Amino acid sequence: MTRLYAAHRRGIRAYLNSRVGDTALADDLTQETFLRMIQGGGAGVVSNGRAWLYRTAHNLAVDHRRQEGRRRTEAVDTAHLAAFPDETPAQDRITFARDELDRLRTVLEELPERTQQIFAAIHIDDMTYSEAAEHLDVSESTVQKHLARALHHVMQRTKPL
Repeated sequence: MTRLYAAHRRGIRAYLNSRVGDTALADDLTQETFLRMIQGGGAGVVSNGRAWLYRTAHNLAVDHRRQEGRRRTEAVDTAHLAAFPDETPAQDRITFARDELDRLRTVLEELPERTQQIFAAIHIDDMTYSEAAEHLDVSESTVQKHLARALHHVMQRTKPL
């Protein structure tokens, strides 16, 4: 093992340095290469020690590049982000919209339960008339009648004063 280390340490280190472009990392990977040989039973178990060392060094370099690729994130220039307008609505608009939604909810709660269910199926769950009819086990014409009743009620109750 000592002879293999003395004979190939510089070559392995140079090979790894050419692969990773960092002498400190190449030193670490060189040590890891020889450590793996020792942990694997030493040079006596390997028939061609030089080939085994270079293959192990190559695999360590490939593994390192893969790990770096997973950790690396692209740096983003955030200066151009300032050019995008802030589309967050103003607080007064949010408050107004919530008040309107509460008002609509109150108006809808005045309707019979089946009409509320049909209105929700069409306008909240985005079902077609036939899907709502099947889901609620009613005819399509019943869906249309309840929906017309709901829309008429909402229009009457939400008219501007």
